[in-house]
Amino acid sequence: MQRNITESPASSLTKFEDEDLDDYSATLKAGTETMNQFESSDDDSSEEELEEGNNSLIRDDSVQKSSGFSIGFAEDKNKKYRRSMEDSHSFFYNFGNVLGSGWFAIFDGHAGKSTAEHCGLYLHENFQKNLKESPDIPIPELLNKTFIQTDKQLSEKKGLFSGATAIVAYIRNEIKNDKKSRVLYTANAGDSRAVLCRDGVAVRLSYDHKGSDNQEVKRIMEAGGFVMNNRVNGVLAVTRSLGDISMKEWVIGSPYTMETVLKPTDSMLILACDGLWDVCSDQTAIDLIKDESDPQEASSKLLNYALQNMSTDNLSILCIKFDKDFLVRN
Repeated sequence: MQRNITESPASSLTKFEDEDLDDYSATLKAGTETMNQFESSDDDSSEEELEEGNNSLIRDDSVQKSSGFSIGFAEDKNKKYRRSMEDSHSFFYNFGNVLGSGWFAIFDGHAGKSTAEHCGLYLHENFQKNLKESPDIPIPELLNKTFIQTDKQLSEKKGLFSGATAIVAYIRNEIKNDKKSRVLYTANAGDSRAVLCRDGVAVRLSYDHKGSDNQEVKRIMEAGGFVMNNRVNGVLAVTRSLGDISMKEWVIGSPYTMETVLKPTDSMLILACDGLWDVCSDQTAIDLIKDESDPQEASSKLLNYALQNMSTDNLSILCIKFDKDFLVRN
């Protein structure tokens, strides 16, 4: 069951001249990060130790200026509690060769890292292909299609037993009521979360799919499953995810989607796995970073807060700082 909250209907994509794209070298990709750039099994017994604190980003002022946002990222395996890193993430400036567009995603793996890795490598490609083939379909519908499509790809991979929660965000320029606007689309399956800083107040743009949610429990029971101790069939704590093929009858991949027209007071977006949110409220997170001008500093501050407050999970945190003057300049 998909739930959509829409502040305004989807509209047409702002067109840019080809020479503008040439000025910025077409696809200006800041980075696509995954824990390993190869296919792996879900057997972590032979996994090499991962570097901790891999918080570096490509920093290019011209790229950030042309996109209208800048990105900070911080991660930590949390070796005190976890023997391996199962998270993955991806982000792109000027996504799809369109100035001002951006893609951001975090995938929190469980029972292995292969599902999260696959999503980090291919979910954005699936979305870009769907967007190119069906530009007139509302973005929330395309995100839903992309999640289901990626879930199907995972179901066809032999020997895959892992799963991953997902939180993705896509930003672009649109014309609404004869006025250019910045529109942010978010989609999630599971308990990874997106939180927007709006004039210093936390605004959640995602929905936690957990066994403690009455609507999710009802859906699972109607599908023939059960929830015990807030776990699906007594096993899985999240009620929606990508992968988890053996439980797909109950643990579906359909995302919660949301559309938000950004305002000048929207300064930063946080995407993070539950390793942060288990020990930090939405508003506490915003209070920690609302005065930060550098999204890298913001991400690192949230990471350190989670570690100091005894998070027991892998940690992956993306902070996206919005340039409020971008539309004025463009």
